[in-house]
Amino acid sequence: MLCLTSATLLLATAACSADTTRVEVSYGDFINEQNATSEISVSAGTSFEVALFSNPTTGFQWEEAEISDTSVLQQKGRRFVSLRGEPDPPPGSPGQDVWTFGAADEGQSTVTFRYSRPWEGGQRGVWTFTLTVNVV
Repeated sequence: MLCLTSATLLLATAACSADTTRVEVSYGDFINEQNATSEISVSAGTSFEVALFSNPTTGFQWEEAEISDTSVLQQKGRRFVSLRGEPDPPPGSPGQDVWTFGAADEGQSTVTFRYSRPWEGGQRGVWTFTLTVNVV
């Protein structure tokens, strides 16, 4: 299992808030491995984002995030952002699926994301990203 470091996994502060951490995972992070992991620490009462590469017209999509302990973390939202910067991008446009999570209480929780082709006979969990979140 590939453990991503800060060299390949970008942790940056989002411009919208000094308290928001952003975790970005690109296609290149899965070139040699199907499973990727990382770990972050955030303060209770803050939010953070996870942005995963996506191109839904390929037939693959990120499934709903699986949170191991919802008393520690809560999903606040999910959206698709076109890398072309268009509000309604044409079919085939690459982008990112972006999840927003709130750190509700101190503790540790994991969030698991699976990239799958959901229709009948499709492939499930072709790529998996697991993020361990320490809320302090």
